[in-house]
Amino acid sequence: MYKNKKGGIVGIVITIIILILLVVLTNTENSNLSYIENVANKLVNPIQNGLTYIKNKIHGNSSFFTNINELKTENEELQNKNNKLEETLRELETIKAENQTLKEYLNLTEKYNDYTTVAADVISRDISNYSKTIVINAGKKSGIKENMTVIASEGLVGHVISATDTTSKVQTIIDSSSNTSSILSSSRESIVCKGLLEENSKLKAVYIPTEATIAQDDTVETSGLGGIYPKGIYIGKVSKVVNTTNLNDRYALIETAVNFNKLETVLVITNEY
Repeated sequence: MYKNKKGGIVGIVITIIILILLVVLTNTENSNLSYIENVANKLVNPIQNGLTYIKNKIHGNSSFFTNINELKTENEELQNKNNKLEETLRELETIKAENQTLKEYLNLTEKYNDYTTVAADVISRDISNYSKTIVINAGKKSGIKENMTVIASEGLVGHVISATDTTSKVQTIIDSSSNTSSILSSSRESIVCKGLLEENSKLKAVYIPTEATIAQDDTVETSGLGGIYPKGIYIGKVSKVVNTTNLNDRYALIETAVNFNKLETVLVITNEY
């Protein structure tokens, strides 16, 4: 009961205070009201500004997310265009490579138009210390047989040592077991060019006649002797002459015209000569 009385007294006091404030505010001059309003504005304005800032921020975020979605769509479109351009570029590169191959075939055919030839691509190569052979994509069905001469636009490649219906294996002139009957352009002397075990671009010219004159940059071509290669196929040029005490033992190094590491297109001479 005591607590209820105490609560009632507190309520009465609060009511009286509110009434007094209402009376005071009612009788307060306008200038005082303005002062109170100013105070209220100072208190309320920061809150309003804060709410406005939050509102704008939320609206800005909404635009930001909208822009993100637009950029994502544009990026996907650009990626698709880029993929199409890359595909077109690959197709053009393929066409360019095919045209280059056809051009090489044409140049080879024109250069060796005295011969009946079959064009082929190198599909495998074994250019190591122990074996220097290549495999081409033409064989018996194309009229290719063993011992037929294989050439490139730069010069002599080698000869066929075996053939299947659709492929042929070619022993190159740089193979260590290869011996090519040749002649020097300057003296027209006969020599033999042998493959070297550890060389992919050089031959060793031996059996040079003692009376023969041989010098650096002399060109070397096939002599037509030996029954494998026709006469006059370019082999390379002399890069170094090595003189010895015994003139019969001197030799020369021949730089091959054909780059066997990059050889791609060849012709096989199929006619008799």
